[in-house]
Amino acid sequence: MNSTPPADPPASLAAQGAAALDAGARALDYCLAAGFARLEPPILQPAAVFLDVAGEDIRGRLYLASDAEGAELCLRPDYTVPVCLAYLASPEAGRLAQYAYFGPVFRARPGQSGEMIQTGLESYGRTDIEAADAEILGIALEAADRAGAGALKVRIGDARLFDSALTALRLPQSWLRRLRRGLARGRSLETILANGGGAGALAQSGVLAALESADHAGAKALVEDLLAIAGIATVGGRSVGEIADRFLEQAAQRSQTHVGAEQQEAIRRFLAISGDPDSASRDLRQLAKDASLNIGPALDSFDQRVGFLAARGLKIDDFAYSAAFVRDLDYYTGFVFEAVDAADPGARPAVGGGRYDGLARRLGASADVPAIGAAIWIDRLPPKGARP
Repeated sequence: MNSTPPADPPASLAAQGAAALDAGARALDYCLAAGFARLEPPILQPAAVFLDVAGEDIRGRLYLASDAEGAELCLRPDYTVPVCLAYLASPEAGRLAQYAYFGPVFRARPGQSGEMIQTGLESYGRTDIEAADAEILGIALEAADRAGAGALKVRIGDARLFDSALTALRLPQSWLRRLRRGLARGRSLETILANGGGAGALAQSGVLAALESADHAGAKALVEDLLAIAGIATVGGRSVGEIADRFLEQAAQRSQTHVGAEQQEAIRRFLAISGDPDSASRDLRQLAKDASLNIGPALDSFDQRVGFLAARGLKIDDFAYSAAFVRDLDYYTGFVFEAVDAADPGARPAVGGGRYDGLARRLGASADVPAIGAAIWIDRLPPKGARP
């Protein structure tokens, strides 16, 4: 897709204020100068895509509508999914392509405006994974600086390391998903383990065995098909998708295998690892040696990424790595990051993103596509001059 000159921002952004619009435009211009092409997918999107990717929990945050045929639509809650859909529908699908965007996203937020300005960038098709990771984070932070952001504190994680460590501990996929989702929602490891439950009658069913052997998307599709065959459309106001999500959650809770004491201790040690990336790498390698975890390739990738980040001039000693930092979406496959106001560590992320090689397949592609992106929430950027 060819780059086009920056267009005037949508009129609906006027409520955000001229200063915010100008800040977002400066961030966009920086991304375009770095070689990214402008792409603005439609504001109105099919709701089913977001519900399938993010789960029914997101429904309460969507602004929903219906078209003339009754299909459920929503105002786009983010750019990542719409940009990926546009990429897959373009002649560049499966090849290298890089996009930048600037416009409104819409999420219901109690006590706050549901419309926010978001600028960001998405990169597809690069096979030099660690270099691409470093470049996207670097450009995102530089674009935020160009928008006028003050000091930001960067936090990083690694979904590949997380998945590799838990897989090396011989935990089933159901536990891996359960741990990732629980941690992303702020639950302690003890709470997640305590709610695992024992095997019950449901665990003996052939349907559940099939579900346990499938990924979440495939398992959900199977449950939805079974409900459709049974002629079930809604129950108590819940849609088929909501029913399927709840069934899978209950099935997983009742079919968990026991997590042994040694496994629990290794998980605790892994999740406790945090600090600057170099120190964290040493701790991770020591844990891998002590617990006989075969996670060498993931650790090598971690170290290579840190090297590329340093080569880009980023102050990696100031970065905070946390093994427990994960995102509540199954399609993240590697590097994840966020940056918050350095003066307010508890603030919502002003910059966030990560690697999502699995999203293209979730959206209908025949195979994964290397992809990484970053979003900048203009209204969350701290003003210049702010000090931690």
